[in-house]
Amino acid sequence: MEYDLVGWHDDDDGGGPQVRLDYRAFAYAGKFVMSATGVALVRDERDPLALDVGADEPAQFGDPTVVAAVAFNEDRTDPETLWLRYVTVRGDRRGEGIGPRLVAFVCEHARERGYARCRIAVNNVFSYEALAKVGFAFTGRETGLAEVVLDRDLRGGSGVDTDTYQRGLDVFRGRDCSDAERAFLKARDGAGPPERIDPPVEE
Repeated sequence: MEYDLVGWHDDDDGGGPQVRLDYRAFAYAGKFVMSATGVALVRDERDPLALDVGADEPAQFGDPTVVAAVAFNEDRTDPETLWLRYVTVRGDRRGEGIGPRLVAFVCEHARERGYARCRIAVNNVFSYEALAKVGFAFTGRETGLAEVVLDRDLRGGSGVDTDTYQRGLDVFRGRDCSDAERAFLKARDGAGPPERIDPPVEE
């Protein structure tokens, strides 16, 4: 698989790259057409999307080899913080660890660019778990949209400890969850954070 940082949010006089994703296969596809965010992608040339597309339609659905994407931009009030706005993995490729590895890839590039931290807000326990695999920890904050705010120190912080990890899970335990989420939360009761996923090795 190929990991590609397509561009930063401040490229081209303040407008980032625009990427067209197939809305039938990706959540948040429309958000990646915005020009105010940077974008990173994962492509898998061996696994192009094989949906039924008419001969005159392919251009509107973008690159069929894209399997994941992340959109990001700098915090408006803190130039040391990069916000990850949207993380999406193609529906048929979820659960393979592609999303966390792409986030780790973006975090590494953010560190090299001088950012001190990456931040993201998530609204479900599975996203929370995926980000914990990349070293994101619960900040104790929630947004008005019922999102849990997570933070990763890019300067070599200690990562996620069990108490902080469980406090984040407790937020979801207090919510109206699906059966799958409840089963997951029960299985993780008292557990430490998940095993860390490293960024892909770039050639």
